Amino acid sequence: MEFLSRHHEVVAPVLAFDTDIVAERAEGLWVSDANGNRWADFACGTAVTNLGHNHPEVIARAQSQLGRFVHSGMIFRYDGIVSVGEKLRKVTPAGIEKFSFANSGAEAVEGAVKLAKYTTRRQGVVVFRGSFHGRTMGAVSYTTSNAKYRDGYHPVLGSVFVAPFPHPYRWGMDEGAAVDHALGELRLMFKHEVRPHNIAAFLVEPVQGEGGYHPAPPAFLEALREISDEHGIKLIFDEVQSGFGRTAAWFAADHYSVDPDIIAMGKGIANGLPLSAYGASVEVLDAWPVGAHGTTFGANPVACAAATGVLDEMGPLLPGARVLADRAFERFRKAQENHQTIGDVRGLGLMIGVELVKDRESREPDGAAMQHITRHGLANELIVIACGPDANVIRFIPPLVATEAEIDRAIDVIEEALDNYEQR
Repeated sequence: MEFLSRHHEVVAPVLAFDTDIVAERAEGLWVSDANGNRWADFACGTAVTNLGHNHPEVIARAQSQLGRFVHSGMIFRYDGIVSVGEKLRKVTPAGIEKFSFANSGAEAVEGAVKLAKYTTRRQGVVVFRGSFHGRTMGAVSYTTSNAKYRDGYHPVLGSVFVAPFPHPYRWGMDEGAAVDHALGELRLMFKHEVRPHNIAAFLVEPVQGEGGYHPAPPAFLEALREISDEHGIKLIFDEVQSGFGRTAAWFAADHYSVDPDIIAMGKGIANGLPLSAYGASVEVLDAWPVGAHGTTFGANPVACAAATGVLDEMGPLLPGARVLADRAFERFRKAQENHQTIGDVRGLGLMIGVELVKDRESREPDGAAMQHITRHGLANELIVIACGPDANVIRFIPPLVATEAEIDRAIDVIEEALDNYEQR
C-alpha cells in the first residue's frame, strides 16, 4: 500500500495498469514480487514478451551492446540496424525488402501511413471498425476499437474513412455472409463518401487485437488485395500485436495467401525493449526521400541488439507454438460445451480470444464475467487480461516458451472461475 501511495503521487493516472502487482523480478513465464508471490504471465506485457521474460540470449545481446555504445540518434551508422534489417527481410511477407524504424507500434503505423500518402500522392485512409492502431494523435484517428480512445481529442485527422470489419459471431452471420456484408458496405462508401482514387491506403489488422481478437476471413483480405491492385491503393498490414510468433507463425500474414504492400511491426520485435519497424518494397521505400520522415530514438542500438536475439531464437519455437495452440483451442472448445458463458472461441495460433456472454441466444457481452476471471486468476497465480469494446473477451496470449502443462493449468484456473461465476 505504501508503494501504491507513492505511485499515485507521481505517476499520472492516465496510465492504466491491469494489476496492482509490484514486480521484483520476471523470468520466463513467471513474474514475482518482493514477498515471493508469483504469477504466470499470460498477458506477456500485452503480447510483447513472446519469448518469455528475461530471455537469456536477448538479454546477453542487449548487455553486450550496452558495453559498446547506447545511442546514435541517426548521427552515425552502426551494425545493429543493418543486422535487424537483414534478418527481418528473411521472415517478413514476400515483397517486404527494406525497413525504417521507430520506438512504438503507434509510431510504426504512423510511419507506414505517411509512406503510403507520400508515395501515392493521396490523402485518404480507409480503416476498419474495431481496429486498434495506437493512441498518438495520428494513430488514434485510425483507432476504432473503442470510442473512449478518442474522448476529448476531436477533431481527429480528416480523410479517415471507417468501413466494417467482418465479425461473424457478433453479427450472427456465417463467415461468407459477414464478408459479403463488409465488402458491400465498402463499395457503398466508395459510391457515397469517397472515390477510390482519393485513397492512399487500406490500414487493416489481419487479426484485430484490442477490438476483440477477430481474425480476418481469408476472402476479406483477398478482396482488399484485389481492390488495392485495381485502384493503386497501398495495403498496409498492422502486425504490431500479431507479429513475431504470436500466431504461431512469424506473422499473421503467413496464414493467408495475401501479402501487404507495407507492414507495421512492434511489440514482440525486441521482447520488451522499445523498438518498432515498418517495411515495404525497395521501390516504395526508395521513393521516400531523405528527411521526409525521421526519428531520434528509433532503432536504438541496444533495442536492435535485443531484436537480433529475438529473430534468431524465435524460429525454432514456432512448431512447438503450433502444438500449444492446438491444445489451447481444444481445451477452450471443450470448455465452451460446458460453460454457457463462453459464446465464441476464435483466433490464430497463440492469439486466442474467448468471448464471454450473458447468454448465447442474445450474445450480450458479459464484462462482469471477465472481471471475475481476472480476480480469480490473480488469486491463483495467473495474469490474464481482457480485450474487446465491452472488455468481455479473454485475451489468451501465453509466451511461446510455455509448456503444455502450464497452458492446461491456466485454462483450469479460467474454468474454475467460470464454474464459480455461473453458480452464483
